[in-house]
Amino acid sequence: MAETKPVLAELKDGTLHLSLNRPERLNAFNEDMHLALREHLSEADGNSNVRALLLTGSGRAFCAGQDLSDRDMRSGGPAPDLGNTLETLYNPLVRQIRSLGKPVICAVNGVAAGAGANIALACDIVVAARSARFIQAFSKIGLVPDSGGTWLLPRLIGEARAKALAMTAEPLDAETAADWGLIWKSVPDEDLLNVASSLANGLSTGPTKGLALTKQLMQDAANQSLDTHLDAERDAQRLAGRTTDYREGVAAFLDKRPARFTGS
Repeated sequence: MAETKPVLAELKDGTLHLSLNRPERLNAFNEDMHLALREHLSEADGNSNVRALLLTGSGRAFCAGQDLSDRDMRSGGPAPDLGNTLETLYNPLVRQIRSLGKPVICAVNGVAAGAGANIALACDIVVAARSARFIQAFSKIGLVPDSGGTWLLPRLIGEARAKALAMTAEPLDAETAADWGLIWKSVPDEDLLNVASSLANGLSTGPTKGLALTKQLMQDAANQSLDTHLDAERDAQRLAGRTTDYREGVAAFLDKRPARFTGS
């Protein structure tokens, strides 16, 4: 019997489709799934044929966070070093998503809980099915939000809402998440993959280098003064203005035709 892959991958028309694939565990993370996802991201980063990524989950959930069956201490064993788990698995994954020089779209198709929620939020654009729920489940087991949760949440929705979600572990429905600015939009369940795929495909035909620079500027802005950030915009625009895509974009505008970007 063939071994089930923890992450499914398919490259279609410039978009790498990645599906977390432990549906019987609601796609909860174990080490194999971590390593497989990071390998796919690394390969995508160096592959010029990949212009955008779409991340979703197999089955009825996006990701239930850490697989707690790997953390069972009922037999009286020692407590795991969760700091080491973050240092070696979750933190490198979040950094990889945030630094990837290509748009990463997340299609949340069901529950996104714990680290699963925060990995989704680390992506560049999040689209969720109406039935999806975001749950900062950490307080239910005596932990703090990780995988960037305590950094992302207050920046996206403000300190008051961030603290309440983290301390109560109350589920947040997709429509409210969109209204609060936690995600980009909520769509009917049956439309999720079509909407997310169309978005990813549109970005995959865009000016890849300019999009990567935009992503980095947006992520850096929260920790920079306006003066410093204006300099960063200047430097990024200098780079963007030297791309083939900028030349093509201007030509297409003047010719009144669609631009044909190549990502160079």
